[in-house]
Amino acid sequence: MSMYFTIAVIVLVFVVIFQIAKASEYVGILKGEEKTRKQANKINGFLMVAFLVLGLLGVYYCDVALRGKILGESASVEGEKVDEMLYLTIAVTGIVFLITQVLLFWFSYKYQEKENNKAFFFPHNNKLEVIWTVIPAIVLTVLVVIGLRNWFIFTGEAPKNALVVEVTGKQFGWIFRYPGKDQEFGKKYFRNIEEGTNSIGLIWEDNPQANQKADPYAFDDIVMEQKVYIVKGRPVKFIIGSRDVIHDVGLAHFRMKMDAVPGTPTTLWFTPKYTTEEMKEITGNSNFVYEISCDQMCGNGHYSMKGTIEVVTQEQFDTWMAGQKPYYFAAFPEKDPAAAAPAGAPAAPAAPAAGADTTATASLKKSGGNQNKLK
Repeated sequence: MSMYFTIAVIVLVFVVIFQIAKASEYVGILKGEEKTRKQANKINGFLMVAFLVLGLLGVYYCDVALRGKILGESASVEGEKVDEMLYLTIAVTGIVFLITQVLLFWFSYKYQEKENNKAFFFPHNNKLEVIWTVIPAIVLTVLVVIGLRNWFIFTGEAPKNALVVEVTGKQFGWIFRYPGKDQEFGKKYFRNIEEGTNSIGLIWEDNPQANQKADPYAFDDIVMEQKVYIVKGRPVKFIIGSRDVIHDVGLAHFRMKMDAVPGTPTTLWFTPKYTTEEMKEITGNSNFVYEISCDQMCGNGHYSMKGTIEVVTQEQFDTWMAGQKPYYFAAFPEKDPAAAAPAGAPAAPAAPAAGADTTATASLKKSGGNQNKLK
């Protein structure tokens, strides 16, 4: 019933507008076309000025009412540069907007049709064309250079003390991986992916068909889904990838975002400024959480692809990390040495000691031995 009522109201509004328009047309015919046009020009000229004043007041009111109240200040040190860049861009474009809009609406009022007024036309002016081409080009070049400089910082080499976390997007959630005690990420292979037991495809077993051997670095990696812990004041580097389609790591509070592309790892790094508990006090919201969202349409469940970032102190992080079990033992608890394993059950290979030259470590060295040979 409500739908029919809404449709009836919409139809009625259109009918009323149509009748008013027709009535105005008839009045114009009775008064005369010339007189009607001049009267309409005066009304439109006045409305132009009124719209200009009310519009600028509205923009000012929205700025005062909403500034800093949607996301607040940047929660990362590097994000402050993004805010500075944004404010600079708004200032430059805002000045241009203000000048052009004031001139546009004021000219519409001042130079409306009047008796004995004649318009002056000039088809070409080299000086004006140079001015409105060269100046915007210089200003935009400066803005682009500032943006590129910041981009190269965020995506460049992270500080040596940075916490490294691998972020993998999937339909429709996030998987986070930390290196274990060996501080090396184990290799992975997409054909090894099994939902629930090996969600990122770590190489835990020999696979002669794929010419693969179990990677000793993969047995102590720590994997968790939907929630990641990072440290206040310590740079964190995200190594980002995708398990299926293109996603996008959106970190609105930290002013960062980066595409998650299948088969092509991307990186970004930033330094958190406040713990989650501190942000609860700053925002006055006891339910505040840092969110990691997907900023790229990735399917029907895109809207639900959200994760949580918990920013803690270094001491809290160390305590939390000490309580985590390697993903291998989470998938196969019967192989956990800390648990009572059945007699004869194979144990996980120990991570290679520092300086050990196992087959896996030797192959890594030959191939350049970086922190994580992502596949």
